[in-house]
Amino acid sequence: MGELVVDKHVKYILSVEKRKDSFESVVLEHLRMNGAYWGLTTLDLLGKLDALDSNEVIQWIMKCQHESGLLDLYSIMGGVAFCYAGGFAGNIGHDPHLLYTLSAVQVLALFDKLNVLDADKVANCILICFSSVTFEIVCPLFEILLFGSLKIKISSIPIQLIIGHPFLGLLNFMPDISGLQNEDGSFSGDEWGEVDSRFPYLAICCLSILHRLDKMNVEKAVNYIASCKNVDGGFGCTPGGESHAGQIFCCVGALAITGSLHHVDKDLLGWWLCERQVKSGGLNGRPEKLPDVCYSWWVLSSLIMIDRVHWINKDKLVKFILNCQDTENGGISDRPEDAVDVFHTYFGVAGSLMAFYYLLFHCKHFLKATRATNSTLNS
Repeated sequence: MGELVVDKHVKYILSVEKRKDSFESVVLEHLRMNGAYWGLTTLDLLGKLDALDSNEVIQWIMKCQHESGLLDLYSIMGGVAFCYAGGFAGNIGHDPHLLYTLSAVQVLALFDKLNVLDADKVANCILICFSSVTFEIVCPLFEILLFGSLKIKISSIPIQLIIGHPFLGLLNFMPDISGLQNEDGSFSGDEWGEVDSRFPYLAICCLSILHRLDKMNVEKAVNYIASCKNVDGGFGCTPGGESHAGQIFCCVGALAITGSLHHVDKDLLGWWLCERQVKSGGLNGRPEKLPDVCYSWWVLSSLIMIDRVHWINKDKLVKFILNCQDTENGGISDRPEDAVDVFHTYFGVAGSLMAFYYLLFHCKHFLKATRATNSTLNS
């Protein structure tokens, strides 16, 4: 069995950061926050996080945090400006999303710089901005024109209101706070309302890191995740959706963080997950699919969370990951001989190190138990 070419992978990650004008960098500009998390975590796992200027990274991350938006009520009457501050975008000038918000928080935690955040602002954004809420606008002019108050339903509500108009005077906004979390316990990824079982995990993970998990209705979120469980023991993106290893990691991870793993049939799910290992040693995301390095993390970590990791061959898995390395230029691909990228490099390094750790940990315990047994027999 080979070994991780650590120095080559570090060099590759640093080279990607410098190629900001390349075609790949331009077309993936909106995903840069996720890319930063993958690359920086890879460096940290390899003990080389200090290879980059942390202050420069943190400054860029904070520039991706959204501070305000604009709701135009009527072009003749003017507009009402509001802030939905807190969420992070994939890059400067892009829209905020739960995916990027978690990555931003994770990177700040990586550098031990969570103190630069207003944790309550981020938590409020997760719980309020990514929900559907009705506002009632009350003012005398509207009552005259509309014979009552004006109700507007929007998909993201302000945390801080900046109100006032030279003709309308002060406006009174009264949010219906019953809609802060979707009624079924789910979360939307952004203001456009997409629902996915990944998003409760993102919210739970982010709020947990910020020590604000008590701000959400955990029971509702857990019940929604449980509703995504299938008869094969796996979890889909929505209730009734096909079981998928990526979704399973998110659902099991969320249940683990909230102390709710009793919702998982560990033997049934463990069997489904261990069946993802193919002859090459690699893991796929669902039946009849090719193996992919990224599932080394999602499947392996899920098996560890439900204590069934001993059901797969970790030696063969590590060998598969190492065969996906570019030993000359660094980086890891999805499968042997394919082009490398930061995404698979991160999951390959994380998966292989986790497997290495598990093998080393259990080998030490096995040797200790063997020595104890031999000592007893020889006494």
